[in-house]
Amino acid sequence: MDDFSDILPPEAVFHDLAAASKKALFQTLANLAAERLGLDARQVGERLAERERLGSTGFGGGVAIPHGKIDDLGHVVALFAKLPQPIEFAAIDGMPVDLVFLLLSPPDAGADHLKALARVSRRLRDRAFVAKLRGAGSADALYALFADSQTRDAA
Repeated sequence: MDDFSDILPPEAVFHDLAAASKKALFQTLANLAAERLGLDARQVGERLAERERLGSTGFGGGVAIPHGKIDDLGHVVALFAKLPQPIEFAAIDGMPVDLVFLLLSPPDAGADHLKALARVSRRLRDRAFVAKLRGAGSADALYALFADSQTRDAA
């Protein structure tokens, strides 16, 4: 199943989200998670930084999937951002990142977290899908790709 509407609400998709660095991006994402998803911005920022210290979540092709476990979260949630200018991310292929899928899970969501991470990773390794994301002209268009990707691919 490639429909991400179960974890990615429309209000958590951002088009042309500017960030000068990975650190600035994480702070912006943490603030957006607080504002849009009702989470604690400081905790989100800390978890993202902790995970990133283990190794870059930039997995290549200009895509990153930062992720972390957040206390008091009831289920896996996500935010997606398309950056107008790629930023240095220490990605595995050395390329800067312009597509960021933030994944946050409850501390006890081991299997659900891994399943969501695998689902997101699989979808974002699809070069045609990534090209569609880069070509999307609005947050609504980005959301439509994630919410309806299975239907669009079958058509």
